Amino acid sequence: MKIGIIGSGGREHALCTALKNGGHVNKIYCIPGNAGTKLIATNVELQINNFEKIKEFVISEKIDLVIVGPEKPLVDGLVDFLEENKIRVFGPNKIASQLEGSKIFTKNLCKKYNIPSADFGIFEQLDTAQKFIKNSNYPLVVKADGLAAGKGVYICKNFEEANIAINEIFSGKFDISNKVLIEEFLDGEEMSFFIISDGKNIKKFGTAQDHKRVNEGDIGPNTGGMGAYSPSRFENKELDEKILNKIIHPTLKALKDLNTNFKGFLYAGLMIVNNEPYLIEYNVRMGDPECQTILPRLKTDFFKIINATIEENLADLEIEWDNKKTLSIVLCSKGYPSNFKKNIEIKNLKKISSDENKFIFHAGTKMIGSKIYSTGGRVLNIVVKSKNFKECRDQALDILKKIDWNDGFYRKDIGYKVIN
Repeated sequence: MKIGIIGSGGREHALCTALKNGGHVNKIYCIPGNAGTKLIATNVELQINNFEKIKEFVISEKIDLVIVGPEKPLVDGLVDFLEENKIRVFGPNKIASQLEGSKIFTKNLCKKYNIPSADFGIFEQLDTAQKFIKNSNYPLVVKADGLAAGKGVYICKNFEEANIAINEIFSGKFDISNKVLIEEFLDGEEMSFFIISDGKNIKKFGTAQDHKRVNEGDIGPNTGGMGAYSPSRFENKELDEKILNKIIHPTLKALKDLNTNFKGFLYAGLMIVNNEPYLIEYNVRMGDPECQTILPRLKTDFFKIINATIEENLADLEIEWDNKKTLSIVLCSKGYPSNFKKNIEIKNLKKISSDENKFIFHAGTKMIGSKIYSTGGRVLNIVVKSKNFKECRDQALDILKKIDWNDGFYRKDIGYKVIN
């Protein structure tokens, strides 16, 4: 079986690893991949927005199945394009991907189908948005409408911060939208809840807790994710039922009413307030870095799950999980999420050995000869599986000390709410 994976981050390295460990896959191509995927797969230097070139490569290499990792090609319709060309592909179509592609699309859907979420307003002009925030209660949340790699969300404590946020969005900082979404602030704790759907049936696919803020104590600007742990401390049967019945099932019904369905991973970013779930956002793929903590806990063959989803046989498959905990710490380039240097060698990685309980998933890296260099803001994911979160974090921090990369930084407090 030949598999093609679209993407170059830590999530895609984790996907490659899970497929490699299953035994059903004998060849993996990663488009374009990173230094970590190069060790276990064949990297292919293609642009992920060049659908025609991807199609030609998949056909020429007789690839049996394509898995789309990141959000942008999903929102742009890569799944639809490949399916039109008779290529088997895992991921949601373009209409369903609007759940992530447009925050306003999702908020309007929540309003129509009574899905619990924060109250909101939509603004298309700077002056009307400014008038609104002058008369608002704080804190409040300001969001860019489209994709922003996790960075288009501002939690504002006062008018000055909110005014900076809406000015940055309307001035094109994210180059994605001329609309701003302003939401009430929900005072609770976040939770990442995953399902996998074959278009007819769904299965829960784990929970996690991401840490978005760049600095310890959850302060500073939002990032793509500084670390995560799995499972969430809120995971329980009663809350699961509330999430499924109040949020997931109504969302899937809404898509059916739009004459489509959802195939792939759906990630609900939730705020839990007094044991009640509120939808903050949807991602239409595995989260990053949540994926890197969830997949190491998976006991069922990952390829069987992907294949059952495409074949619409998910109902017949039992998904089993390891009872151990996992925790991931992201090593970033200094300056992230703003300006950071690239192409800096990471010298000590060969000193670190991975095993079934310790993983180093590459994100923003490339390999030149036998040397590994940084290429992005988030560079490496250090993931440890153990019986408790404290052991996970202690061992991950020990690995980071051994890597000793002077041009990087990381949060030392990942998981502090479950450890302290």
